[in-house]
Amino acid sequence: MTKEERLEKQKQKLLTMRAFDDEYRRAYGMVGGIDEVGRGPLCGPVVACCVVFDNSVDILGIDDSKKLSKKHREELYDLILDKALAVGIGQKDNKVIDEINILEATKLAMKESIEKAEKMLEKRDLGSLDHVLIDAVTLSGISQSQTGIVKGDTKSLSIAAASIVAKVTRDRMMEAYAEQYPGYGLESNMGYGTAKHYEGLRQYGITPIHRLSFLKSFMDK
Repeated sequence: MTKEERLEKQKQKLLTMRAFDDEYRRAYGMVGGIDEVGRGPLCGPVVACCVVFDNSVDILGIDDSKKLSKKHREELYDLILDKALAVGIGQKDNKVIDEINILEATKLAMKESIEKAEKMLEKRDLGSLDHVLIDAVTLSGISQSQTGIVKGDTKSLSIAAASIVAKVTRDRMMEAYAEQYPGYGLESNMGYGTAKHYEGLRQYGITPIHRLSFLKSFMDK
């Protein structure tokens, strides 16, 4: 694929994903897209993000964060924070995850991300958040109406952007933890249960950031 063809493909992807969000903006008003990262790892927090765009956002290359290189995610992260009307980030650590389970912790992180996005909109005098698009989770106790979107990070521009911001945010946290807790490979596995990670657990033991509820079978050995 030539550079020109790749650029044209990105333009079409932007228009398609933005048009998806536009339908909800026309129906509800201000729309935020929400996604999370970190439900599966053995350690570290679950991180959620809510991104609010207007209908003229023109960032090329936004897609499901799992489809993008680290370098590309980092570049898009800066553009999203610069051009979004609001970005809210929520997180719940391993202790909360162990206490209430990963699904409920994820929902709390998402609610926190909504609250922070709302505060940013209010601070910028841009109005209120009316509706949220969520990738496969239903939230209770929020003031906004909501729509669950299956594989939302491949359809909605704001959900895809949220997946990128959440991913970069959490990866940076895990890279910092890797310096604090060397030997587990956290800088590359981001807390997932790789061979290197389990090798570190056997050699160095469980750290304060590990999710004990995820390690029951390991601890029973």
